[in-house]
Amino acid sequence: MIKGLATTGSSTSTTVQARWVPNVTDPTHTAEVTTHLDNVLPALESLRSQSGRLSAWGTELATRLLSGQRLLAAGNGGSAAEAQHLTAELVGRFDEERAPFSAISLHAESSAVTALSNDYGYEEVFARQVRAHGRAGDVLLLLSTSGRSPNLLKAARAARERGIATWALTGPGPNPLSDACDQAITVDAIAANAQEGHLIAIHAVCRAFDAEVAQRAGSSSFGAGQP
Repeated sequence: MIKGLATTGSSTSTTVQARWVPNVTDPTHTAEVTTHLDNVLPALESLRSQSGRLSAWGTELATRLLSGQRLLAAGNGGSAAEAQHLTAELVGRFDEERAPFSAISLHAESSAVTALSNDYGYEEVFARQVRAHGRAGDVLLLLSTSGRSPNLLKAARAARERGIATWALTGPGPNPLSDACDQAITVDAIAANAQEGHLIAIHAVCRAFDAEVAQRAGSSSFGAGQP
C-alpha cells in the first residue's frame, strides 16, 4: 500500500479506489504552526492588560441595552464575521438563558449592503446605515485589524454626529480608527492573531455583559428584566 493511501474494494468489483489518509505525525510544517500558536500569546497578554476596559464595555453595554438602546456593529471580511458573532450572542444568548437585546450587524443584510455600495460607494455603506438605525445613546462597535478601513472611519464620524457612543476593536494602536472613536481596545499582535484576539475580547465582553444583566435582574430571574 502506498504510504498515506488506503484502498477499498468489494467482492463484486476488481476496481481499487485510493483515498488519501493524512499522516498526523508528519512534521513538515510543525514549525509554522508552532510559530502561529506562539504569536497568539502577545494577543492574550495585550487583552489581559486591558481587562478593566473589557469589563467596563460589558457593563456599559448592559446598562444601555437594558435602557432600550441598541448595539450596531460592523467590520470587513473576518472582522464582519466577528461583529456578527457578537450581535448573535446578544440577540440570542451567550451562556445562560436571558432576555434578547437589540443588536444589528450593518454588513449582514446583503440587499442593503449591495444597494448602498452601488448607489453611494462602499465607503458609505456603514455610515448611511448608522444614520438610518442609530439613535443617541446607542453604541457602535467597529472591528478592524488595520484600523484604517475608510468605511469604518466614515461610520464612526456619522455616529459621533448623532450622539452614538463609538468603540473600536483593532489591531496595534494607535491607528486612525482608534483615534476616531470614543474608546478603543487595541490588540498588540500581527493581523491574524489580532483577529483571533478579537473573538476572545468579544467573549470577554459578553461574559461581563451577562454578569451585569444577571446582577440587575436578580439571581432568581436571570436576564428577565428589560424595561
